[in-house]
Amino acid sequence: MGDRMTPIPFGNLMNWAMTERAKRQTVFGVRKEYKADPAKCLSIFGEKIETPYGPAAGPNTQLAQNIIAAYLAGSRFFELKTVQILDGEDLPVSKPCILADDECYNCEWSTELYVPQAYAEYVKAWVALKALSKEWGLGATDGFIFNISVGYDLQGIKSEKIDTFLNNMIESKDNPVFQECIQWLKDNKDSFSKLTDADIEAIPSDICKSVTVSTLHGCPPEEIESIASYLLTEKGLNTFVKCNPTLLGYEEARKIMDDMGYDYVAFGDFHFKDDLQFEDAVPMLTRLQALADSKGLAFGVKITNTFPVDVTRNELPSEEMYMSGKSLCALSLSVAHKLSKAFDGKLRISYSGGADAFNIDKIFGLGIWPITVATTLLKPGGYNRGIQLADKLNAMEFKPFEGVDVDGLAALIEEIKHDPHHVKPVKPLPSRKMDKEVPLLDCFTAPCMEGCPIHQDIPAYVKLAGEGKMQEALEVILDKNPLPFMTGILCNHRCMSKCTRNFYEEPVAIRGTKLQAAKGGYDSVLGGLKAEGNSGKKVAIVGGGPAGIACSAFLAKGGADVTVFDKKEHFGGTVRNVIPSFRIDNEVIAKDVEIAKAYGAKFVNNRNIENIESLKEEGFDTIVLAIGAHKGMSIGVDTEKELNAVDFLEAAKEDPKAQNLGRHVVVIGAGNTAMDAARMAGRIEGVEDVTVVYRRTKRYMPADEDELLEALEDGVVMKELLAPKTQKDGVLTCKKVVLGEMDASGRQKPVETEEEVQIPADTIIASLGERVDSALYEANGINVNEKGQPVLDAETMETSKTGVYAIGDGAGGAATIVLAIRDAQKAASHILGEAAKSEYVYDTDVARAAEKKGILVHSAEGKAEEERCLECNHICENCVDVCPNRANVTIAVPGQKMPAIVHVDYMCNECGNCKSFCPYSSAPYQAKFTLFANEADFENSKNDGYVVLNRENMTVKVRLAGFVKDYNLKDADCTLYDGLKQVILTIDADYDYLYL
Repeated sequence: MGDRMTPIPFGNLMNWAMTERAKRQTVFGVRKEYKADPAKCLSIFGEKIETPYGPAAGPNTQLAQNIIAAYLAGSRFFELKTVQILDGEDLPVSKPCILADDECYNCEWSTELYVPQAYAEYVKAWVALKALSKEWGLGATDGFIFNISVGYDLQGIKSEKIDTFLNNMIESKDNPVFQECIQWLKDNKDSFSKLTDADIEAIPSDICKSVTVSTLHGCPPEEIESIASYLLTEKGLNTFVKCNPTLLGYEEARKIMDDMGYDYVAFGDFHFKDDLQFEDAVPMLTRLQALADSKGLAFGVKITNTFPVDVTRNELPSEEMYMSGKSLCALSLSVAHKLSKAFDGKLRISYSGGADAFNIDKIFGLGIWPITVATTLLKPGGYNRGIQLADKLNAMEFKPFEGVDVDGLAALIEEIKHDPHHVKPVKPLPSRKMDKEVPLLDCFTAPCMEGCPIHQDIPAYVKLAGEGKMQEALEVILDKNPLPFMTGILCNHRCMSKCTRNFYEEPVAIRGTKLQAAKGGYDSVLGGLKAEGNSGKKVAIVGGGPAGIACSAFLAKGGADVTVFDKKEHFGGTVRNVIPSFRIDNEVIAKDVEIAKAYGAKFVNNRNIENIESLKEEGFDTIVLAIGAHKGMSIGVDTEKELNAVDFLEAAKEDPKAQNLGRHVVVIGAGNTAMDAARMAGRIEGVEDVTVVYRRTKRYMPADEDELLEALEDGVVMKELLAPKTQKDGVLTCKKVVLGEMDASGRQKPVETEEEVQIPADTIIASLGERVDSALYEANGINVNEKGQPVLDAETMETSKTGVYAIGDGAGGAATIVLAIRDAQKAASHILGEAAKSEYVYDTDVARAAEKKGILVHSAEGKAEEERCLECNHICENCVDVCPNRANVTIAVPGQKMPAIVHVDYMCNECGNCKSFCPYSSAPYQAKFTLFANEADFENSKNDGYVVLNRENMTVKVRLAGFVKDYNLKDADCTLYDGLKQVILTIDADYDYLYL
């Protein structure tokens, strides 16, 4: 396997498109088709476009199938991938070359094909669209435009290679590629029902009338002007000149990026000094506009030519990369505004830079079009996202270009600068990957379930809640989670971090939906809860926090006689006694306790258990220790008044008026407990200000983002890059810190400087984490490790003492409620001798689920979360959607519930985009079962996969786990794994258009 693509012959291309559509109602994996409104059309360059948008010059316009896929989904303006004199294997492109997880980066700038091959791809796409638009009734055959993109200097553009390309794109009638495509249509006209001989003859050979000029960074203005003048005068092409955000100047660009949270994106001022300057650009563009007018041609600028930034975190295997997507939007629009203001709105702008379904209509409404997109098409949904873009634009008024609304553009920029969809979150994004490799087959999974420590059946209860079936939804939740109220409010929702919706706009509100189901289903469910049989087990649980309550519910439901003992008056542990009431009400916590009681669990308060033997004397055969972790840590410097965060929170919850903190409070630490302590301190009488001191920046604070933001909303001041040294006379002295090299976790190491900062501090609250107090374990002869935590069997939670278990924070250190539930599940399952949970299976309308793919929907739009849930456990196909070249295909194998994903080697250029969005810790282009075009390609790869040696008797060569073997699939004694055998036979029978 190499990173070189093999273009598909025109006949194969047409056969693939037409056969796939007839059999599966998809084309190159695109599920939806956009049918243009015949009553609406725009004109540009003397040509018509039915929608004023399409794919930008990049990965989505490199191959014919890419262009066809984009057209199917509503694109009508195609900025073809840039060609230059350096091409094919002579063009160095580091791989992988795309990283589009959030904002997008790439180090791929021109076609990776040889220029004649690129020309052939564009011609094949042109002829195919002319034919298919008529045959399938998708729009007028003259309703779309191809726009050439060329670079990077005049000498290269004048070279024989590029000159031939330009001439052939302007007029192709004598070119063999064009003639071959037309002849194929004539030879196969019986395959069409609507395409006539006259239609074929009418396909125009003048493919392009316009060009976008792309120049290298540092290209002097006179060179840019010479290129544009040459294309206008010598080639007669309507011309756009790409302009870069460097026109803004370094200070303005840096400020925009910093203000929007992209301060970590590194770039120097080199390109700003070396690139085209604004004061040179305006007179140059003025002269070019006059030249175009004199030639009766259109002229304008293309914004933007992406933005060069430094590779600092090994994002891509290069030293410099180009930024695009949401982070580029404010920069691009600012360039557009600066130029529009200089030209009184009369300068035509072809726009690209973070356009998507949330803003494309706003941009178009300002008079800026055509609009090209790249990043949004590289994310899950892929080309299917085009339908929403086209629909948004079609709802707008179509009118000739009359100028750009400069004031409206300024207003849109300010909106974008504060739009959560464009602003970078305060905290770095968590990994969306699951910690497991993608299977060769059967890879469909819901990443939210895999991300949840207790593997809740999330798509099921989200679906039921969305249908108003709250009782059924809560029943599904309770099967694995007996604390729906606590987790519905306080869970750190790792499930939402894995949700595929993150790549659209925001995750499904899984935690909120759980709480909704808990509230809506509680009364009807509670009366029906009961033990399922009698296990004969009598269990004592020491500790009535989340772990103890959850374990009691699992055990009682499984038929155990279980009693929970707690030394406090109220059950709920830290949640009840420490976490402030403004975060969770006591009455809500009590409902989770009532659920456990409903199953049959008994609760005893105000009893401190120190000797577990005494419990055995009372007849308990099994003991579960759920004692929590409450031992705080000092900040380790001299202080006048220092409180432990947990102790303070507990005391403040019991009697806030009794707390005397002074006027100035400083919290040391930046986890969730620190945020609670800071917010609670701000509510204590007499406190004027609360400051959190942390040795790194907010970006690296361990607190969950929502907790951090709530603290900021409460007025808590965050002092970053400070290390406390001493507190004296009501003042905390800190050393300033700078961030140095990366540590193993990917965070920059804090390095203290000699510079000091002083902060008023009457009280210090230390929140550096809580440790396990090993006293109870040691007193009862339970082995502990160097951290004072009990030595456990990780699968059963049993300690060194038979029949004694430890769960929750007291087992492994302070953690989360859902991890406590996980521990409880494990212990209960081992005690009962059977699983304390089951797997909920539900069916869904896969076609309906597929309709949601590619559609951006904010929760604020009022849609039920069920309508936003993508039901990934029934239909994932992220790797299929995001591949620009369509190199990952879905194979429906008879008799198998889930389809197989097969990688088509000859279509892949190893861009790496599918790796970003596969929920597994894998790269599908390397890990999925691969179809090879020939033995040479097979030998040039390490992928598990196959190549057909002889179709008549179905002899194939297969590589599996590194071993290569020939198989005759028609042989009754064939030993190939049946699942793979069926995939290969299905491709041969139903997907043979995949063969070259």
